Amino acid sequence: MLTVTPTAIEVVKVIVPKGFADTRGVFCETYNHRRFVEHGIAFDFVQDNQSSSAQAGTIRGLHFQSHPAAQDKLVRVLRGRILDVAVDLRRASPTYGKWVAEELSADNGKQLLVPVGFAHGFCTLEPDTLVLYKVTGYYSPAHDLGVAWNDPDLAIDWPVTPDKAVLSDKDSKLPPFRSLPAYFE
Repeated sequence: MLTVTPTAIEVVKVIVPKGFADTRGVFCETYNHRRFVEHGIAFDFVQDNQSSSAQAGTIRGLHFQSHPAAQDKLVRVLRGRILDVAVDLRRASPTYGKWVAEELSADNGKQLLVPVGFAHGFCTLEPDTLVLYKVTGYYSPAHDLGVAWNDPDLAIDWPVTPDKAVLSDKDSKLPPFRSLPAYFE
């Protein structure tokens, strides 16, 4: 019913629910707490967030929330395609400052599980892309933080150049990776 595969950073997982097709189309359970627990994923999701991006090349991120409002995220695409990115911010981790990326789309049904201790962001690969993600913590403006999407120390291989990226004012002013305090050990 569910395939769970670790990425190059093992705690970040690609999750693919099984679809059941017939003449009407496809049905799948995108989230079933019991099945996730069977795979060692026992998060208590408390909020769903949805974003719609009109243009391909829209960057959202890299975002995270600090403790005590830190969030695990389960990200999926309802329409379109994204390159979804998770950056390890855990100072004691052997993969600190490293990133993983996965293409998520409405067609491939993949979801990305991004645990606490990671900055998260994505770039839309198609216009009119719709993204849904579940989180384990409520939004807290006081703990809402981020890191520059195009930071040269991270060297993320984004599918858009800085001059073509569509960014919010907030995301265009996020600080560099080196300036971040130790939010996560």
